[in-house]
Formats: sequence, C-alpha cells, structure tokens
Amino acid sequence: MAETINGLYKTEVIRKRGPWKALDEVEYATLEWVDWFNNRRLLEPIGNIPPAEYELLYYQQLEGSSEAA
Repeated sequence: MAETINGLYKTEVIRKRGPWKALDEVEYATLEWVDWFNNRRLLEPIGNIPPAEYELLYYQQLEGSSEAA
C-alpha cells in the first residue's frame, strides 16, 4: 500500500510539478498534496466524500452507539 501512495505522490507532485529549485518548494507542495489527499479528495468506494469526513462520521457513529448501550 505504501508503494502505491509513494508512486501516486511521485507521479502527481514530484514529476508533474518539477523541476524543483529548492527543498522548501518540495515540502510545501507535499503539504498541499497531503491536505488534498486526506481532506478534499472524493473517494468513490466510501460514497464520494473525503476520507477525513468519512472518518469523522465513523467516530460519531461509534460514540452514538456507545451512548445507546
């Protein structure tokens, strides 16, 4: 799984947006990509919502079920 993420990152960020002039540029682009990947990317298998939103809903469901018990 990690190799898949690394390949995706290299393809979408490193190769596509380079050449890079400074390490700071790579770091900032990485932060932007990670934010998009976790918070804004729509993921079809979970209902076309971002992974962070799905995780929040999951934990809210857990809290609701523990309160009901």
